Amino acid sequence: MVTFLSARDVARIVGEVGARRFWLLLVDYLRHDFMRWDAFEKSPRYASHSPRGVIELMPTSDGEAFAFKYVNGHPGNTHFNLQTVVAFGALADVETGYPTLIADMTLATAFRTGATSALAAAHLARPDSKTMALIGLGAQSEFQACAFHAVLGVDRLRVFDVDPDAVEKFERNMADFGLTIIRCADARSAASGADIITTITADKKCATILADDMVGPGTHINAVGGDCPGKTELARDLLLRSEIFVEYAPQTRSEGEIQQLGPEHPLTELREILAGHRPGRTSKDAITIFDSVGFAIEDFSVLRLLRDLARETGVGRTIELIAEPADPKDLFSLLHPLDAEQENDATLVRTEQPA
Repeated sequence: MVTFLSARDVARIVGEVGARRFWLLLVDYLRHDFMRWDAFEKSPRYASHSPRGVIELMPTSDGEAFAFKYVNGHPGNTHFNLQTVVAFGALADVETGYPTLIADMTLATAFRTGATSALAAAHLARPDSKTMALIGLGAQSEFQACAFHAVLGVDRLRVFDVDPDAVEKFERNMADFGLTIIRCADARSAASGADIITTITADKKCATILADDMVGPGTHINAVGGDCPGKTELARDLLLRSEIFVEYAPQTRSEGEIQQLGPEHPLTELREILAGHRPGRTSKDAITIFDSVGFAIEDFSVLRLLRDLARETGVGRTIELIAEPADPKDLFSLLHPLDAEQENDATLVRTEQPA
C-alpha cells in the first residue's frame, strides 16, 4: 500500500498547516538538502523534446530514499484549455525498492520553484529589498509573489503581462494578501525601480524580456522562465556584467540563461553560498542573477515535506499501486480465478453497471 496525495490533498495540507508555515518549512527542507549536496546522486534531467514542448524525468537519491518527478512543458497548451505544466512524482525506499509515496506535483512544483527562488534571493538580493517586478503572470506568478512575501517580506509588486486577462487573474488571486500591486504598461516600466526582477514567461524561444539597459546597479534578477535549450529571457550583455548563481551547473549550462555564454564562464552553485564556501552578493551595487531551471533535489525536498506533513495531518489515502501476492515468490497466483465469494461480489458489480 502506497500513500497517495492528489492536488486537492496537497492544497488541504497547506490549509491545515497554514500557508506561511508551509513556505518556511519548505525553505528549511530545501536548505537542508542543498547543504548535504554530496549525499545525493546528481545528473541533468532526461528530456524528450518535441515541436510543441518537452517531457522530462527528474530523478535523485540520497541513499535512503529515491525520488523522481515526471513533468512537461507545453507553452501552447493554453490554446486547448490545458495547463502548460503538469507533474507527478514518487518517493521510494532504497533498501527495498518499494514506493512509499506518489503525489500530484503540479502544485508541489509551483511551491518548490517559488521557495527555491526565495531561498536564493535571501542570500543574493539586498537586505532592504521590498519591491519586486513580476514579468509574466502565468501559473507560477502567484507562487513567486507569495514565496517572496512570506520569506523576504516583499510587499510591493510591479507587474506586467502581454495578456490583460492574466493580469486580472493575478490581481484577483492576490487580492487578500495585503500587497501593493502596480500594473505596468510594459516590461521596462515594471523593471524600473524594482529591487528584485522576476522573469517568468512561457514562450519556448530565445527572447529578450530583460534588456541590459533595463537593470540598474544593485538589482537581483530571479530568472525563472528560461529553462530548456533554446529558451531564454535575458540579454547576453546583461549576463556578462552580472554575478550568476545556479542550482546545478551541468544542467543549467545547457538549459538556463547561461546557454548564451561559453562553457567556462564563471558561476556559483546555490549550495556553495548556503554552505558558506562562496560569497553571495559581493557589493550593494552588484547585479546578481539566479538562473533557475529547477533541479531534482528540489523535488526530493518537497516530496519529503509532503510525506512528513501527510503523516502529521492525516491527509491522503493509501492505494494498491503495485502487485502484492500473498507469496512474494508466486506472482502468477494473481491470475488464479477468484474464489466463490469474490466472484459473487464481482458479478454483482458487473450487473449493477449502467447500460
